[in-house]
Amino acid sequence: MVEASHNAHGEMEISDQRETFHGFLNASLWGSTHIAQAVALLTLAFAIGAGWWAGVAAVVAIGVVVGLLFKSSGAWWAVQIAQAGVLILGGLIVPALVGLMN
Repeated sequence: MVEASHNAHGEMEISDQRETFHGFLNASLWGSTHIAQAVALLTLAFAIGAGWWAGVAAVVAIGVVVGLLFKSSGAWWAVQIAQAGVLILGGLIVPALVGLMN
């Protein structure tokens, strides 16, 4: 004899699965965006020779576009601001240190 299921078709609680999938999508979005930003920065700054500031501008532009398209949370914007701040600081400090070495 086959036991009857406790849940009728379409009535199973799936909130845990939904949260897991949402987390996976967010992690994929964040990871792929940061990879695209790194590739843009390194390509513009070093491979093409457009300079560090062109790369930083590309990083900021990619972050803003993705943040607006996907209606990202405050954590997204905080990470983007911190990342831009570190890149700007690096763009100011490293040339100053190189100038001191010469």
